[in-house]
Amino acid sequence: MSLQKGDFILIDYVAKVKETGEVFDTTIEETAKEEHLYKEGEIYEPKLVVIGEGWVLKALDESLTTMEIGKTNSVEIPPEKAFGPRDSEKVRRIPLRHLTAKGITPTLGMRLEYDGKMATVRALGAGRVLLDFNPPLAGKTLVYEVKVQKKLETLNEKISALIHRRIPAVEEAKFKFTVRQKIVSIEMPEEAFYLEGIQVAKRGIAMDIQRFFPKITMVKFTETFKAQPKTEAKQ
Repeated sequence: MSLQKGDFILIDYVAKVKETGEVFDTTIEETAKEEHLYKEGEIYEPKLVVIGEGWVLKALDESLTTMEIGKTNSVEIPPEKAFGPRDSEKVRRIPLRHLTAKGITPTLGMRLEYDGKMATVRALGAGRVLLDFNPPLAGKTLVYEVKVQKKLETLNEKISALIHRRIPAVEEAKFKFTVRQKIVSIEMPEEAFYLEGIQVAKRGIAMDIQRFFPKITMVKFTETFKAQPKTEAKQ
């Protein structure tokens, strides 16, 4: 079954720097733990990609149509198609006191914000700090080991995946929804009521659904608050 632009797929990947073999990103929890990348609270699971939408690096996106479901593919991405070449003019020496005055104690390899831009500490010494404002992966060739786990076929599967993409902290199965003619009605589970940024997520879901399914003109969200049973007053 060949894949094409616009297909909804779920992919797992392990992304490495070719030169060093260092893993910098993955969707697989076990790999994240092995490579000391694991972050508490991060959700490790196959990632939803709509081919051609730019939800992954362009060079990776373009290679997805050549892949077969269930097979692992290796995609090599040169710096110019990844995070660009390294620019030596983006490396600056600054006085250490500029950082300590802000309560920052720099350490080698640390990522910090300076003058509104993110930088990596490359060297320390003699009261000065060498800051590199290049993206951490600039100048690196990247290798993605990618496996397309599934192609989503039905409207319900696709809508469910779009909801989950915006609210990954709540299990996908907990969102109940109906599609009737031009209206999608989504019943919000209680776990989602008070999540940070939930209104922005809901707006994003509505925009995604209307973008991919133009026949749908309305997306409704319902939040039902059930009354707690009253406990009998003690005599």
